[in-house]
Amino acid sequence: MAKRTFSNLETFLIFLLVMMTAITVALLSLLFITSGTIENHKDSGSHFFSTTQSPPATQGSTATQSSTTTQSSTATQSSTATQTSPETSTPEPPLFQNFSGYHIGVGRADCTGQVADINLMGYSKSGQNARGILTRLYSRAFIMAEPDGSNRTVFVSIDIGMVSQRLRLEVLNRLQSKYGSLYRRDNVILSGTHTHSGPAGYFQYTVFVIASEGFSNQTFQHMVTGILKSIDIAHTNMKPGKIFINKGNVDGVQINRSPYSYLQNPQSERARYSSNTDKEMVVLKMVDLNGDDLGLISWFAIHPVSMNNSNHLVNSDNVGYASYLLEQEKNKGYLPGQGPFVAAFASSNLGDVSPNILGPHCINTGESCDNPNSTCPIGGPSMCIAKGPGQDMLDSTQIIGRTMYQRAKELYASASQEVTGPLASAHQWVNMTDVIVWLNSTHAAKTCKPALGYSFAAGTIDGVGSLNFTQGKTEGDPFWDTIRDQILGKPSEEIKECHKPKPILLHTGELSKPHPWHPDIVDVQIITLGSLAITAIPGEFTTMSGRRLREAVQAEFASHGMQNMTVVISGLCNVYTHYITTYEEYQAQRYEAASTIYGPHTLSAYIQLFRNLAKAIATDTVADLNRGPEPPFFKQLILPLIPNIVDRAPIGRTFGDVLQPAKPEYRVGEVAEVIFVGANPKNSVQNQTHQTFLTVEKYEATSTSWQIVCNDASWETRFYWHKGLLGLSNATVEWHIPDTAQPGIYRIKYFGHNRKQDILKPAVILSFEGTSSAFEVVTT
Repeated sequence: MAKRTFSNLETFLIFLLVMMTAITVALLSLLFITSGTIENHKDSGSHFFSTTQSPPATQGSTATQSSTTTQSSTATQSSTATQTSPETSTPEPPLFQNFSGYHIGVGRADCTGQVADINLMGYSKSGQNARGILTRLYSRAFIMAEPDGSNRTVFVSIDIGMVSQRLRLEVLNRLQSKYGSLYRRDNVILSGTHTHSGPAGYFQYTVFVIASEGFSNQTFQHMVTGILKSIDIAHTNMKPGKIFINKGNVDGVQINRSPYSYLQNPQSERARYSSNTDKEMVVLKMVDLNGDDLGLISWFAIHPVSMNNSNHLVNSDNVGYASYLLEQEKNKGYLPGQGPFVAAFASSNLGDVSPNILGPHCINTGESCDNPNSTCPIGGPSMCIAKGPGQDMLDSTQIIGRTMYQRAKELYASASQEVTGPLASAHQWVNMTDVIVWLNSTHAAKTCKPALGYSFAAGTIDGVGSLNFTQGKTEGDPFWDTIRDQILGKPSEEIKECHKPKPILLHTGELSKPHPWHPDIVDVQIITLGSLAITAIPGEFTTMSGRRLREAVQAEFASHGMQNMTVVISGLCNVYTHYITTYEEYQAQRYEAASTIYGPHTLSAYIQLFRNLAKAIATDTVADLNRGPEPPFFKQLILPLIPNIVDRAPIGRTFGDVLQPAKPEYRVGEVAEVIFVGANPKNSVQNQTHQTFLTVEKYEATSTSWQIVCNDASWETRFYWHKGLLGLSNATVEWHIPDTAQPGIYRIKYFGHNRKQDILKPAVILSFEGTSSAFEVVTT
């Protein structure tokens, strides 16, 4: 290729970018924090939404403020994990042993974190920060133990983008503090649902810290607390029961978003499958010995990206809507997020699977852009975007989620194959940058230090990149190479050779300032329940990658006497390492391949490692497994770039005052909207006086009280926060009145917290609430 020369403009841009980067690095160095510095916020009390013994207001509105305050303090962390208060090991309750089945415990807890002033995790789009909430995020825990309690396993599905290594290490540390050796690294799986609409900021590796625009200790601590609480609830609620398994296809909710990569796989292999996505859903049904429902886990391969990168409301996307529908049906009479039945729609080999089933089209011309480079004749790749089946992203989310819910409900109802047999688990930490992969009996290859290719910056048809990079690039660009070399240094010949044909954009495995940019040490883990094996995958397997791993693990079990094992891929577990394509898909270098950070033999390495775990379980030699090198827990991370500022109300107003009142009357299908004087919602993570930002309440004349019908976990409500200048802000609450709404008198309440700071005094967080005037809902 001819050597490229730079124009004066390009030379000036390079110089300008280098200078800006130098200034940015200098500024970021001033923002380091000790990761052990934790803001411990004493809870000022729980707000229970008890009924109010007052008649409905017919005029005006009210705002009340609590004098309860919350003051932050700091504590220093140990070098290995966040210091927790000393706890004695929780005694194990006596378990009833004379039965056939398992002890089963289910639990659900809020883990939402910040809903404002924080980036949403998934699209890595600058400016896509949270500005309110559509639904709460939950951690759903399932504990299974043998009748004598000797062996147990824990599976936790969490409504977050992915589980970070820091999150897992902290959860395991606190579990050990509370339960001793009962819940450990080998028998606890933490899996993210992969919603792209949850808060970021809970990572420790530099690539993810940059994508998060800093480390948010508030969100991190809230997630840890929620995960632990869900496990605590499941532990407390354990009872004898039975588990049943069922499988069935789900149609009409998926497309392969990289079909040209899929076509690189051998034709003989592709011919064994009827589709370029995995349509099978696996469902576990959990009941007590009386047959009463306890919970459900489903694994299905679909990206939760029905909500696109223009969204600013925290929510759990299509899989979260499926959980919501099933839990609401089983927990009749309970508000969302409450009730005993727990339903998790967990992630699987979703790497190349999109829910935007109308496929990619050029948004400026309407023509299809389903081509190897996902690019448009006019506007290039930034115009090539896929959309879902609905009128808008929320409609698409509900259509896809409802279809998954309906199929899971059918499979749950008809499940009759009981899961029986012992429980087992195996885990290793592995240095994924240095795994020798045996391709056959005579030839070996090796994994690579992490690196991201050019097509990583292109994004996907579900969320395109911002710099007009193109998918499918197998050559670099001198312009961007020069900028990279000037700012970060040149990648070594070794890493370039190892990753071929990937042209390296970011040689993350050779970057260590302020901390390593990507993990070297990765978890591999399997837990088994009788004939079911759950493989905990630390990233996103493509369709064919998942098929190969399942087949290899099943064959390994069979070769050691464990026949007919059902192997499920559980994605986004324990630590995040981007994508894992097949060797053949890697050659096409679309987004998923460019994001396969350990090189072309990554999948082969994982297959080898998971077969080793399967063999150890089948031959009862788990105790002989090498523990592996323990991953780091970094002491210094970068603060969020958005500072905490004091909230202010307009002159003559107080927090919670109504600025735009509700109309006197609404019909079913209309939207009731009220605007209040607001405060920054992230204050509510520090002081959880209120467990919701809003309620919709109906007046019951017979009891002369207000009864809550919706909260901010309800899919028919919206909470928007509008940030103004100098601490001023408004909060808008919407209620999209459903067809099921009963006619009557209603009101909307807003619950918030404002930050106040007097001169020479520490900041305090004050709770307040506002109430709309009453309005009537009519059905005709």
